[in-house]
Amino acid sequence: MSSIRSFRNRVWKYYKERGRHDLPWRQPSLKLRRGKKNFDPYRVMVSEIMLQQTQVVRVIEKYKEFLKAFPTVRALAKARFSEVLKVWSGLGYNRRGKYLHDAAKVIVEKYKGKVPRELASLRTLPGMGPYTASAVRVFAFNKPDTLIETNVRAAYIHHFYSSILQKTAITDAQVIPIATAAARGQDPRKWHWALMDYGVHIKKLHKNPARKSAHYTKQSKFEGSLRQVRGTILRELHEGKQPRGVASRLALALKGLERDGLIVRQKGSAQGGSASGRKWRIA
Repeated sequence: MSSIRSFRNRVWKYYKERGRHDLPWRQPSLKLRRGKKNFDPYRVMVSEIMLQQTQVVRVIEKYKEFLKAFPTVRALAKARFSEVLKVWSGLGYNRRGKYLHDAAKVIVEKYKGKVPRELASLRTLPGMGPYTASAVRVFAFNKPDTLIETNVRAAYIHHFYSSILQKTAITDAQVIPIATAAARGQDPRKWHWALMDYGVHIKKLHKNPARKSAHYTKQSKFEGSLRQVRGTILRELHEGKQPRGVASRLALALKGLERDGLIVRQKGSAQGGSASGRKWRIA
C-alpha cells in the first residue's frame, strides 16, 4: 500500500507541473480592501452546481455566460426563471438551473444575499447535497473537509486499493479515513484542486480506477434518451413553439418537466386530453 506521504508528493508534483490552474472558477474575483481578492462564494456555488454530472470542458463557457447574465446572487434571484433557463440551455440537467435560481432566492431572503458558511445552512439550500455543500465550504471559504467524487475516488483507489484481493466494490467508507489523513495539514482549497486534477490524469492512464468503487455508475447515453427529449422540449418552448414528437415519449417528458417545475400549462389550456394537445410555457 502506498504511503500517505508518497501519495501527497505525487499529487502536488502533478498539480505544480500540469494542474488546471487557469480554470475560471479557480480565479479569485471578490475584491477586498487594499487591492486584495478572494473567492466569491456565489461564483463557487454556480460552478459546483454546473459541474454536477457534467464535464469541465462543457462548463467553462457556460459558466462565463451565466455570470455575465447574472453576476451576483441578487441579480440571479431577481431574474425570471425563463431567463435563467434560457442561459442554462445546452448544459443539460436543466433542473440544476432551477435549483440554483431557487437557492439564490433563499440566500437573498434568509441570508441577506450572502452564501452561508455553515454546512448545515448550505444543506438547506435547493440542490445542495452533501458533496456540493462541502465543496462550497472548501472552495469558497477554504474550510477543511474531505471531498469524495469520481476523480478523487480514482486517485485513491489506484494508489491504495490496487491489490487483486480488493478488486471491486470499494466503498467511500473505506476511502474516507485515508482521504482525511491525506488532507490533514494541507491547504484545503488547493489540495482538492490538485487531487481532482491528479485523479483526471489517473483515469486517463489507467482506464478509470473509479470503476472499482461500489458507488460507480456509468452515465447513460444522451442520444435517444428521455433527457434529450426534455431538452428538445425546452428549446422549442424558448423559440415560441409547442413541443411535438412521439406521443408516449412526449407525454412522459412533459410530465417530468412539469413535476420538476420547469414548465407549466398555459392559462386556458385543457386539463384532460393528450399531453401534446395542451399548451405549455416555461415556468
